[in-house]
Amino acid sequence: MQIDSLKDMYVAELQELASVERQLSASLPRMAAMATHPTLRSAFARHRKETEVQQERLESILERHGASPTAHTDQSMQALVGETEKMASMLKGDGLCDAALIASAQRLEHYEIAAYGTAAALAGQLNLRDDQEILHKSLEEEKHTDALLTELAKTEINPAAVAS
Repeated sequence: MQIDSLKDMYVAELQELASVERQLSASLPRMAAMATHPTLRSAFARHRKETEVQQERLESILERHGASPTAHTDQSMQALVGETEKMASMLKGDGLCDAALIASAQRLEHYEIAAYGTAAALAGQLNLRDDQEILHKSLEEEKHTDALLTELAKTEINPAAVAS
């Protein structure tokens, strides 16, 4: 795809985000299966449902712009997901694995936060207020998930990893 305008760049960003959400949606069940802490497993399951809704939102926006939601594969997300799975396979001990899963999940969340922030800002510059509102909603959901993971790490997961 040739990018000749800010609108083209915006659509490409949305396509990358759609790829991010597809990859995360596929990865979260594996992360949940690796988690031993029930609250962490539950958090991953809840976030998968949220991720599927965010993916639907992106597909809807892309359809309105006449663009394919599957035109791009986000290679950065591929690498982050691969690192998550590699790290989890190297760790011994349930507490340590759960701590690593949260650390990896937060890297994924921070990547999403950056991507949604960028896309929402571009939508604003292009005066696409409906898109901006939808993207901002997903951005806030990602921030909320990150905060929940931080709290879980601080209060339960990381103390258990230290004790093990």
